[in-house]
This record gives sequence, structure tokens and C-alpha cells, in this order.
Amino acid sequence: MMLARATAATPWGIDARPVQVEVDVRPGLPQMQIVGLPDTAVRESKERVRTAIRNCGIRLEPRAITVNLAPADVRKAGNHLDLAIALAMLAAYEEIPQEVLQGRLFCGELGLDGSTRPIRGALAIAHLAQRVASREVMLPTASAAEGAALGGLPVIGVDGLAQALEHLLGVAPQAPTEDHPEMVDPAAVSDLDLADVRGQDSAKRALEIAAAGGHNLLFIGPPGSGKTMLARRLPALLPPLDRDEALEVTKIQSVVLDRPTAGLVSQRPFRAPHHSISSAGMIGGGAGVPRPGEISLAHYGVLFLDELPEFQRATLEALRQPLEEGTLMIVRAYARFRFPARFQLLAAMNPCPCGHLGDTRQECECSARMVQRYRARISGPLLDRIDMHVEVPAVPIRRLQEAPGSEDTAQALKRVLAARRSQRERQGGSVNADLGSSGIESHCRLDPDGQRLLEAAFDRLGLSARALHRVQRVARTIADLQGDENLETEHLAEAIQYRALDRRVSEC
Repeated sequence: MMLARATAATPWGIDARPVQVEVDVRPGLPQMQIVGLPDTAVRESKERVRTAIRNCGIRLEPRAITVNLAPADVRKAGNHLDLAIALAMLAAYEEIPQEVLQGRLFCGELGLDGSTRPIRGALAIAHLAQRVASREVMLPTASAAEGAALGGLPVIGVDGLAQALEHLLGVAPQAPTEDHPEMVDPAAVSDLDLADVRGQDSAKRALEIAAAGGHNLLFIGPPGSGKTMLARRLPALLPPLDRDEALEVTKIQSVVLDRPTAGLVSQRPFRAPHHSISSAGMIGGGAGVPRPGEISLAHYGVLFLDELPEFQRATLEALRQPLEEGTLMIVRAYARFRFPARFQLLAAMNPCPCGHLGDTRQECECSARMVQRYRARISGPLLDRIDMHVEVPAVPIRRLQEAPGSEDTAQALKRVLAARRSQRERQGGSVNADLGSSGIESHCRLDPDGQRLLEAAFDRLGLSARALHRVQRVARTIADLQGDENLETEHLAEAIQYRALDRRVSEC
């Protein structure tokens, strides 16, 4: 009987932290104790581990077993430690040499029959293994492909504890899992086409501009006018993820979601939470170690908020900082967690509580005070951060019965990619929506006529400095879509038209 050690990992935000699993076996009252801030799932692992070892045909003498999870002041959560505890216990019983555990990192949940089950955060674990200079990482087979997607480190997938022992002892070594990420063009896999949307030419134009420049967009219109239908077609208009973006998106989703397939995420995320979501669900947090929220799950993709005024005020206000900075810091007494949140906000709302203000088909029943109270649910600072407010009127029946339009997603995507290419050549890796003050001065220069138009819009619409900059960024994107190097007055005039809510406030 002896002391044995194995290295494992525990989730830590969107990352993982190393855990040294120490197992001491000694004569005494048969019992197994786990110390080192384990949560309920980790404490219950002692029953899974002992039963898994027995069902693999290994009989261990009853002894007093102490499992220490170091560092002792770091919370251990989830199902990641079973495999490491089992292997360290076998080494402590001298069933396997301690040397075979050195330099390796082990993570995986064990079933009672000794089989392994998938875990969350495999990509983060592989990244951690690289940082701590492990020579090999062992994961459940169902999670190995995701871990291998990082590259540069052998990832061994095992179906159970018995197979893990065979590999470690050299009886039947397992070949490292190969990395076969498939980066798929979103337009090729989406069956949501712009050609399916009847009418709404102005809204489709706004959607294309938003996709080309990464701008935030708000649709305002009566029920059934096609706001949600348009919104769900935005991801197919966005450029495909590159490898670095895919790795980051996969890392986040792996920590939170039960993903049906392993490997890299190939499509840009599209998240559409219900308006009853809490602030913690939206931005992240929760009990114990904080987890990413919807804004991080939408990283490098789209966050769609339907029925925007129905969301809790605090939940919407929590979006303001991430919209500006593209990241979120959650602070706890014991640690700080940084979650990336560079998403594109797409929202939809009715013009009034009944939804029929300005609808030629049905009369609005709302008083002016009701309309004002309804719109006041969305604060001015949040509206300032939404680049485009676009009205989506009801579509006449004759337009609904027309044949599908000739303008489809593939054609619009070509223009979007060309505009993005222009931005990349001019600004490096940033899109127009991310232009700072110096970038606006350099790339959004106006002639005297354009400057006078901008000043008139600033005074008449009561635009803030932030909204003014967003108008200029949208104008820059419109110029890029048309292949124009210089910003013209017509580009600026169209951008101003996409501030519908500012126009209505100025008319009151």
C-alpha cells in the first residue's frame, strides 16, 4: 500500500484548472473519503469508482482510502475526475506502476460497468494539457475528437477503464485520435433563404448591411410582418468561421451545451433566448463556478432577442458593456472569470403593445401613453448601441402570393464577403462595427455636403455622440457594399434612414 498521484482537470469558467489527485491507501476501517472542496458530483464519484473497478474484474482489499484533490482551495465540480481517481487508486494498491501515470492528464466519467462517458470542456482540457506540458491526455472516446481538434498533443480516447489500463501497461496501446475538423460554409448547410421572404426589400437590404459590417439591428413592425423570418436568415449571410474562431466557439459551447457531435463547431452560433431569461442566464454566472451565458454562447455569431420590450429591464441593461467591449468579467470573492462575448445583436419588437400602430390592416387600440410606456422599457443607452432601427411593415396579400424572389442568400453573401474583404484590407481584422474614434476619422471622412447632412441629423434627431458614430460606421459599410472607396452623401443619407426610433422621438 502506498501514496499515488494522477493529474486531472476541473472546469473553471470556459477554461480548465489542473487538479492533482492524491490517493493514500492504509490499513484501517474500510472507508473512502474525498477532500479538497469537492462538489456533490465529485463526492459521489467514490461509489462510481469502486464499483467500476470491481466490475472490471479487479478485486481490491478493503482499506481506509483518502483522496485529496489539490489545490485544496479550488472548487472541484462536475464528472471529470472519475478516471484519474480510479487510476491513482489502482496505483496506490500497486495494481499498476506509478510511473505510467506521470506526464499524462486524465479526465472522464466512469459508469458502474467501467465504461467512460463524455464530459464537457474537452477542448479546454486539451488546451490545459498543452500549457502544463503533458505528453498525453486521456479522454472518453466520445470527447476525444473535440480535444484532438486543438492539435499539437496526442489525445487518447478510451471506451472504459479496462481499455485505459491496457494502453497504460502497453498491452494494447491506443492510437491518438486524429483531428478532422470540417469547416462548412453556412450558406451551404442552411435551408433558410432570403428568396423565401416576400416583400420587405428595405428590411432585407438592412439585413445585408448588418451582415457586411457586423452591425446591431432592430426590426420594428406588427405581428406577422416577417421580423423573425428575416432574423433567422442572418447567420447564412455571415462569413464562415475561420479555424481560430471555430476553436473559441467550440470551447465555449463545450463547457455549457450537450453537443451531439464532437469536433469543431462549423457554423456561426445563433442564440434566441426566451424573454423570461434571467440576467445570469443572459450574461453568465450562477451558483458555484460561474458558467457562460447566452451572450458568450453567441460569441462570433448572432444573439436574437424577439419581443425585445418583454425582457426584464435589468437583463437588457446588462448587455450594454458587452456590446461595447466584446467581453464580460464576472467577479466572485475567490476568483475573476473572463467570458468572451463578441456577438451581433439582432432584435425585434412590435411598435406598440397591441402591435398594430401604423398597420393599415387593423386599427391600433393603444393610447399615446401606453405606446410611450411600452417603448420606455428599452432604455436610450441600449438603443444607442443598436446601429440600425428598421421598420418592417405588414406585407400586402398580393406580395405574399408572389413567386419567390430572384435575390437569394447566395447572391447577397457574395456582396457581403466582398465588403468584408475590403474592410479586412483596409482595417486589418476588424469590421466596420468595431471602428474606434481614430478609425472613423481615418476611414469615414466626409465631404462638405456630407458634413452638413450629418450635423443636421445630429441636431434634428437629437443623436448622441455614440449614435452619430454608429451612423458613420453604417455609412462606411454601405459604401463597401457598393464598392466605393470614398464615403458619399448618399451613403450617409441611407444610414440616417436606419434610425427609425430616433426619428420618431424627434417628431414627438
